[in-house]
Amino acid sequence: AKQKAIESTAHLPGHMYMTTLRKMEPGDRQKADEIVADAKKAMEPYRDYHKALADGYQIFLPNLPQAQYHFTNYASGARAAFEFDPLKPTSLLYKRTPGGGYQLVGAMYTDRVGASERELDHRVPLSIARWHQHINFCKAPKGQEAAYFGPDAKFGLLGSITTQKACDEAGGEFHPHLFGWMVHVYP
Repeated sequence: AKQKAIESTAHLPGHMYMTTLRKMEPGDRQKADEIVADAKKAMEPYRDYHKALADGYQIFLPNLPQAQYHFTNYASGARAAFEFDPLKPTSLLYKRTPGGGYQLVGAMYTDRVGASERELDHRVPLSIARWHQHINFCKAPKGQEAAYFGPDAKFGLLGSITTQKACDEAGGEFHPHLFGWMVHVYP
């Protein structure tokens, strides 16, 4: 169960870059177990999502239906660019409940866009988890926001556009990286 506790999100073709899963090194399992234990401690006060909101976590894209919602603490995210503290996740991960509330399911940790795989491995062993980056984001031109969604999505992380050239031709705004590195932990 602990081996599955640290995971990444599902693959988005052309829009996600993931680190390579490495061979287990001495100490990796112990380090991962410690991170999971700290993640549990960090999450415990936030089983009630109202507490997360009261403590400054903000729901990322609250009006967009999602498989899981990221309640983000932007101060923790800024600190994560300089140091890793498993007791201070950048985001808490929640699933919507039938009554309209949220159920806590995990935590997300981040690092800056330019972090090397060696640096990421130092934070969370790459033999246990795969960090990911959202890449090749084409922001829709004003008035074409509907093209972010549906089976024929053109823009955004679900869209068919994955290159600067195609984005320019569509009149969009290309971003090679959207956010920095991320890893999800599900204790």
